[in-house]
Amino acid sequence: MNRLPKITLLSTDQTDYLRLIKPDQSVRLHAGYVTLQPGESVGEHSTEEREEIIIVLQGEGSAWADSLPTPMLFRAPAIVYIPPNTRHNITNTGETPLRYIFAVTPIS
Repeated sequence: MNRLPKITLLSTDQTDYLRLIKPDQSVRLHAGYVTLQPGESVGEHSTEEREEIIIVLQGEGSAWADSLPTPMLFRAPAIVYIPPNTRHNITNTGETPLRYIFAVTPIS
């Protein structure tokens, strides 16, 4: 039987990436908290056989995906959905830190 995640107090000023839920704390879910400074990006990567939701808490940025003709611009509060098998990248296009929580789960 899998252990349930622990309740954790999150300090958003300490890190640029914090894993919120690890594989051994969940059946299938992986989640984290990300801070990108102005001009920074996560880096192009693929969801592969997973879907992802990004909950934008602060700042503004762009979401590029290989399925989009141009990057999609967003500003907090916003939610960005990335479907399975999609190459994508998140970039901070603003002048202040971009902060978001992401959650990723396998599709099967």
